[in-house]
Amino acid sequence: MLSVHLESGRVELRSQPLPRIPAGFARIRLLAAGICSTDLELQRGYYGFSGTPGHEFAGEVVAVHADESKDWLGRRVAGEINLACGKCEWCKRGLGRHCPTRTVLGIVRHPGAFREFLTLPVRNLHRVPTSISTEQAVFIEPVAAACEILAQVKIPRGDAVAVLGDGKLGLLVAQVLQAHGARVHLVGRHRDKMRIVEKRGVTTELVPKKLPRCAYRWVVDATGSAEGLRAAVTMCEPRGTVIMKSTVHGLISIDTAPVIVNEVTLVGSRCGRFEPALRLLAGKKIDVAGLIDEDFPLDQAPAAFQRAATKGVLKVLLRPSR
Repeated sequence: MLSVHLESGRVELRSQPLPRIPAGFARIRLLAAGICSTDLELQRGYYGFSGTPGHEFAGEVVAVHADESKDWLGRRVAGEINLACGKCEWCKRGLGRHCPTRTVLGIVRHPGAFREFLTLPVRNLHRVPTSISTEQAVFIEPVAAACEILAQVKIPRGDAVAVLGDGKLGLLVAQVLQAHGARVHLVGRHRDKMRIVEKRGVTTELVPKKLPRCAYRWVVDATGSAEGLRAAVTMCEPRGTVIMKSTVHGLISIDTAPVIVNEVTLVGSRCGRFEPALRLLAGKKIDVAGLIDEDFPLDQAPAAFQRAATKGVLKVLLRPSR
């Protein structure tokens, strides 16, 4: 089978054997996958990564281990990306996403979805209903990450929330919080991108020359930059909360004085459960089609990564080569 390999900043194509199917696992044929900001950070050296990336995907189950139900065969699925042990104290508390021995699809010690066939534990799989297209299903994982904010902090309906950053994740976060009933104010640099969420009732604004100070109880940083996090702290009111959604390679310097003086709570936010994301996408509450810029066959992955890294581009999809 064909697979994508990242190493030392290079994107290469390799021919590999079909992955074996361990106990509890399924083999999945790739239907579509999305290149996200984390994949681009891995290319730049995040985690010292070397291997096959990709964790946003939709696929079809083509085989399962002998101990698993054959009812999965032929099913269209998406998959949670953390492969937990299922036995430790974290897993017993329902926090397998923080299992200390976990591997992570396409990120930590488990080959990712940018290949013709991938494997995941059956317990990680979610069936994709017919009301969600394959292209939309690629967004289940990042929409789930946006939904995780609401599992971590209790934002009352009607409260004003500032979302900084109009990239892929910022646009999804803005829509998820707006669908929740918050009054979302998205601050970004690209008017054309922000129009995607204006249709959902989100208020948008180009980054002003002077940011409002202490103006929001809730601020989400999805900028992927140190400047964005500093701006989020500036905009957060005393005893407010800043939710950090960006994954950035390298160290970020920040003046902690305003965090301490204003008693600001910083919340790191990562992966989320798929069920809320499936409900939102099935109910057409989130527009993801507008986020797709282009798709490429898998054998053109180097060009796809180059396109995805182009300034202003949103989601680039990879599909199996014909």
